[in-house]
Amino acid sequence: MTDSTMLDLGPQCGIVARLAAGVPDDRLAGPTPCPEYAVRDVLGHITHLAVAFRDAARKNLGPTTDTAPGAAVPDLPAGWREELPRVLGELAEAWRDPDAWTGMTRAGGVDLPGEVAGLVAVNELVVHGWDLARSTGQEYAPEQAALHASYAFLQATVEEEGGGGGIFGPVVPVPDDAPLLDRAIGLSGRDPG
Repeated sequence: MTDSTMLDLGPQCGIVARLAAGVPDDRLAGPTPCPEYAVRDVLGHITHLAVAFRDAARKNLGPTTDTAPGAAVPDLPAGWREELPRVLGELAEAWRDPDAWTGMTRAGGVDLPGEVAGLVAVNELVVHGWDLARSTGQEYAPEQAALHASYAFLQATVEEEGGGGGIFGPVVPVPDDAPLLDRAIGLSGRDPG
């Protein structure tokens, strides 16, 4: 781990929490850029990933870190408007501990270095923040350090996979001079347009 790898997830967690607070109840069943997920499912996924990556940072391995993300469409908890900002705050706080970024941990049923788990968490927050904003008509400007880390993570993953496949689907070509967020979203397998 290097000092440049360790990021404060707090600003991006705050952005995602504000986006979630801006979702009206009548949009919960609406579509998202994730074909299998409605808005409520993206919110449920964010809630569950916040808990899983909080526990991964704490090295508190168990049911929350063992469940693969595609195992089932995540349920949106009944009290999600209170729970989601709380668990996002806990996620940010857990990753402020330098020990979270070291050693091995587990998330989504996969054992991985703490540094990689932290970058996966950042990427999830950036990409699913975009999903949420896009599907609910909200403005979205991710925190810049998180965006740069997400883009670098996605770029490395695409290169590792041979150039065509992103984490969430086939790469969508985006011009090299497009905004960084658009390029990251394209690498994630989504059409930024």
